[in-house]
Amino acid sequence: MSHSINLVPTPEQTAGPYFHLGCTVSHSVSCIAGRGAKGERIHLICRVFDGDGIPVDDAMIEIWQADSAAHYNHPADSRAQGRDSFFAGFGRLATDADGVCVFDTIKPGRVPANPGAGTLQAPHFNVSVFARGILKRLATRIYFADDPANAADPVLALIPQDRRSTLMARSDSRNPDSRNSGDWYFEVRLCGKDETVFFDI
Repeated sequence: MSHSINLVPTPEQTAGPYFHLGCTVSHSVSCIAGRGAKGERIHLICRVFDGDGIPVDDAMIEIWQADSAAHYNHPADSRAQGRDSFFAGFGRLATDADGVCVFDTIKPGRVPANPGAGTLQAPHFNVSVFARGILKRLATRIYFADDPANAADPVLALIPQDRRSTLMARSDSRNPDSRNSGDWYFEVRLCGKDETVFFDI
């Protein structure tokens, strides 16, 4: 007698969010730019969803960005001597019960696309996403919707037009959760409909 079994993958195949023990319990960083940092102050509000559209309450997001003058806080940036001393450049937070985490920062400057090429990338955040069932970080970017510089960004140009919206943070003062006009909202969708574009790096 034979039996037929249908195996259906689900969005919550837990490998265990062990990264929280060493990364977010005592090493969370919500403030990327201190009070004295130069530039347009914003709150970057990220929310993570699984394949069923349910908020992921135990994900972790890391942010790496340039300061308002396009300097990275890293010795590998040859222009780092001119960086803002009030700017850390890195953030790390766990999501809450609603799948949300909030970074206090400034809008990044436009970093060079290729050394010596004279072209610039649009303002963006470099993002790593860690969550249950993910054994390797998911790398993506966050851009600002309707920023005119997006049209010339060489990384966005590699992505099909109909998928670029998954990399856009949006400002919406009508949102009831909005703190002020400097709030930018970004949704990370791990899979399924409108899945965020992730980069193989």
